[in-house]
Amino acid sequence: MKGVVALMALAVLGGCASFTSSPASAPSDNWTRWVCDSQAEVLWRFADSSQQSLDVRLGGGDQVYRLNAEPGASGSLYSDGVLAFHSKGDEGLVYWVATNDLIGRGCKAP
Repeated sequence: MKGVVALMALAVLGGCASFTSSPASAPSDNWTRWVCDSQAEVLWRFADSSQQSLDVRLGGGDQVYRLNAEPGASGSLYSDGVLAFHSKGDEGLVYWVATNDLIGRGCKAP
């Protein structure tokens, strides 16, 4: 029994030791704030330096949605299957994917 506990402790410590946060992949603490035509507030930031992931918070809430880049016709589209963020130029729109309910369009810096 002691051997199993010791082995589990080593596995946990080994996992922690192998976890490193590289500055290139760490998200910025600076959020970009956009306000939509519906007055919805959208906070977003790139989650990685390659801009393939996006963190989004709605209405200044604490829940962060991690969206991944998706192929799109024009502009940039990010989604996690629940929330979608589509930007083109300096504005965009945000909507719920499953119900296609629009959260806001014309979202841009105030």
